[in-house]
Amino acid sequence: MSTIFTKIINGELPANKVAETDEFLAFLDVNPNAKGHTLCIPKKEVNKLFDLDEETYQNLMKFSRKVALALRKTIPCKRIGMSVVGLEVPHVHVHLIPLQEMDDIRFERKIKMSSDEMEKLAKQIAANF
Repeated sequence: MSTIFTKIINGELPANKVAETDEFLAFLDVNPNAKGHTLCIPKKEVNKLFDLDEETYQNLMKFSRKVALALRKTIPCKRIGMSVVGLEVPHVHVHLIPLQEMDDIRFERKIKMSSDEMEKLAKQIAANF
């Protein structure tokens, strides 16, 4: 059974895409901790981060770094936090979260953004990728 992320990759579900390569996709989280909260995923469906083959793992980290640099250019913040939790969707994903304070990375507070705001923000980040 395909994960929700595989359905996004296949175009079956919409997403506010930030960056894409042949191997990876980055898009805004639909339930963000902070403005610009982005998910980076491999297009290959693998459940757990450390089950990725070493090359894919290394390339995911390189891709995530590039996305984080684009986020930093777009969103004023103290730093970009990174988290790999993976319990909510059984498909490897790296959370990149613009941080103003520690609570921004705790997954306890969420912000609301309209679909128009999300689309505009995704385009701004993509322009910096």
